[in-house]
Amino acid sequence: MQLIDGKKISQQLKDEIAEATSQRKQKGLKAPHLTVILVGEDGGSQTYVRMKVKACEQVGFKSSKIDYPDTVSEEELLGKIKEINANDDIDGLLVQLPLPKHISEEKVIETIDPSKDVDGFHPISMGKLVAGMPTFLPATPAGIMELLERYQIDTEGKHCVVLGRSHIVGTPMTLLMSRKAKPGNATVTMCHSRTKNLEEITRQADIIIAALGAPEFLKADMVKEGVVVIDVGTTRVKSDKTKSGWKLKGDVAFDEVAEKASYITPVPGGVGPMTIASLLKNTLKAVEMKEQ
Repeated sequence: MQLIDGKKISQQLKDEIAEATSQRKQKGLKAPHLTVILVGEDGGSQTYVRMKVKACEQVGFKSSKIDYPDTVSEEELLGKIKEINANDDIDGLLVQLPLPKHISEEKVIETIDPSKDVDGFHPISMGKLVAGMPTFLPATPAGIMELLERYQIDTEGKHCVVLGRSHIVGTPMTLLMSRKAKPGNATVTMCHSRTKNLEEITRQADIIIAALGAPEFLKADMVKEGVVVIDVGTTRVKSDKTKSGWKLKGDVAFDEVAEKASYITPVPGGVGPMTIASLLKNTLKAVEMKEQ
């Protein structure tokens, strides 16, 4: 069994982005500028945003953070997004999800200028992904593809089972793994909460990408020997063994599944760090696309 080290690969990717940014500055070109909007006091969201801002500093990007209370009106938030769309100095914009219930996530995503949509959630970005056209890939699926590529994991002709059908991970992952590319060219089965005979399907899989948000859902008796397992799950569960009183759990029962896997990602330290590195890669791409 080989552990897929997301921390190590994300650092490689960040080093490459930092080098590209340094070269831009030497040529007199602007540093990429990412703006993050955070609404409310959600602890998880605040942590993610802090990590994104810190990552920008590490690679030499300019970043700005805009905070709103969770009482902010939808109208005010959409107005701010339109203002950022019109600001030529800002190359990438993301609004941290989830949002308070009175604000439509769909409206927010649709209002972001597709050329600044570094999260890859805009319908135009998604449509281009479906059509196989160049676009911003959602950061988590992009990070997973990067891991598969850098670990030289063979995906061609393999049976890949994706657990989960979200627009953020499951659906784009299914498209990326099936497209004519490397990594890719896999035969993909997407499973979800209504799938019957799930264990039968997962036991046939050469590659399993688990993105359900159900802690330790995938057990050893659900996988075959030699399977490649990518665990996207990050659920906070109570723990008396940590200072914070919480522990991050993936969708995979790691200890038992690892014994059968050829490659497996840990939680934390697997897919998570790759998501932020991919977001930086998209922001660099955004500024480069503007200059073409």
